[in-house]
Amino acid sequence: MIWELINAAKDLSRAQDVATVLIRYGFGGIVRSLGVGSALERLGKTLHWQSVEEYATLDTPQRVRRVLEDLGPTFIKMGQILATRMDLFPPAYIAEFEKLLDKVPSLPFEDLVPQLQEDVGGNIEDIFLSIEREPLAAASLAQVHRAVLQDGTQVILKIRRPGIRRIIEADLRLLNRVVEVIESDVPELRRYHPREIFRQFSQSLRAELDFAAEARNVERVADNLAGNEHIKIASIYWELTGERLNVQEYIQGIPGRELGALDQAGLDRKLLAERGARAVLKMIMEDGFFHADPHPGNVFYLSDNRLAFIDFGMVGRLTEERREQVIVFLYGMVNRMPLKVVEILEDWSGVIKTDEQALAIEIDAFVDQYSNRSLKDLSLQMMIGDLLAILRDHNLSLPPDLALLVKAYVTLDGFGRHLDPDFNTLVFAAPYLQQLMADRYRPEVIAKRGWRNLVGIVDLLAAFPKELHQLLRASRKGAIQVDFNVKGIGPYVDKIDVAISRLTMGIVTSALIIGTSIIFTVKGESSFLSLPVLGFFGYLFAFLGGIWLLISIWRSTRRS
Repeated sequence: MIWELINAAKDLSRAQDVATVLIRYGFGGIVRSLGVGSALERLGKTLHWQSVEEYATLDTPQRVRRVLEDLGPTFIKMGQILATRMDLFPPAYIAEFEKLLDKVPSLPFEDLVPQLQEDVGGNIEDIFLSIEREPLAAASLAQVHRAVLQDGTQVILKIRRPGIRRIIEADLRLLNRVVEVIESDVPELRRYHPREIFRQFSQSLRAELDFAAEARNVERVADNLAGNEHIKIASIYWELTGERLNVQEYIQGIPGRELGALDQAGLDRKLLAERGARAVLKMIMEDGFFHADPHPGNVFYLSDNRLAFIDFGMVGRLTEERREQVIVFLYGMVNRMPLKVVEILEDWSGVIKTDEQALAIEIDAFVDQYSNRSLKDLSLQMMIGDLLAILRDHNLSLPPDLALLVKAYVTLDGFGRHLDPDFNTLVFAAPYLQQLMADRYRPEVIAKRGWRNLVGIVDLLAAFPKELHQLLRASRKGAIQVDFNVKGIGPYVDKIDVAISRLTMGIVTSALIIGTSIIFTVKGESSFLSLPVLGFFGYLFAFLGGIWLLISIWRSTRRS
């Protein structure tokens, strides 16, 4: 309890900053729900904050994006995560979230030296021949500096910003409070599953703070792509790498966005697009572990039409079961089996009750709309947008791993078109999808799946007697409890509590009036202003109680 109070005191200043920004962009209702107080809102209007008037010219997605920008690195990171949830947010929101750039002023290198020396376990001059003081890149969590080891090997140092974990943990505590308020007081936002989004975001952000975890991601992808001579993945120097420092091989090539330099080097854009897409599709469909953000900024082009992928802070994972679900989903779409598609969508969303017939009709219409077009005329982004719009209309959403999969596919499509305007991810991926569907029905795969299901059934039957015995014992001991949690009942309980308080005060006031009236009839009592003392004070307290009741009822009426 004491530790929570200390944390609350530390976070108070940051909470005021958050409240100020929310009010500035017209979200005062959320501030009041947070309990920060209406004083800040009145202050903002009194001081005529510029954006209080400006936000009226912005639509809601723009205002949300501006709020995230003004609140700083943690919230910008959250916006970048939200940009992957195309199943939850309409395109207008996704477009705004994608504008969030993780660019912050760089720190002087001297501020990084003490932490860097702790991480390498000695003086940096003994380990590095040289380190460039000016960073190659600066982001909210880290800075990247180029360096040379004592043996002449060129490397890059990804150095975590000192003290950033403490700042992020404070912001996460505030965001958790915001999510609680949204869940309880803003019903129109519950469909976006704020608790699930916050859980995904906090896990992702804490994982990004661990640079050793990113290094493990790099090595896992390198092992999976070891047989592909057209893809280069940087080597990790584990003797220097840890939670706050990532040291890896320096890759010199043409940055992915510099198409002019690409043409000058005589590289083949079409071939590069195909090789990059093939590598990402293998990560997704075969390995189940993939780069979740394969945009041109995370790619370098090398000689002989090779590519190098960088920045594996955001990766996606697909279990074998999930990949099978994706195959069944695609099979249902291709073969016009809308009820099978609806069943998969409900499993993914965790929704028990939906209008299955209406959803099936919309899915069937969606399939019919695109089934009569040739692959080269299809737009992956438009198809995914239409499908996700159907999910949003039925309050369905995708699990986080599939949301990253969709994001990766759309980003991959943009990457291919950036290199080759005629590139179509659907055309290129079609052979992979057909092969996956064919592989699912190979005899050995069916046998493996059947054996796995049989083992599960046997385990369930073997455990049933023991589980039933434990259930009966718990029932005899009265250890089985059923808890009911009625959402949204809190405000009604508060109203009942207020009503009971008023009723109690009314009864006490009435008793005082009756009692003092009786006292007035008794002779011989000491007097005050020619009135019995007890009677005088009895009427006084009754009068004050009546005034309190009237004021309470009047204020309640005004709020209503």
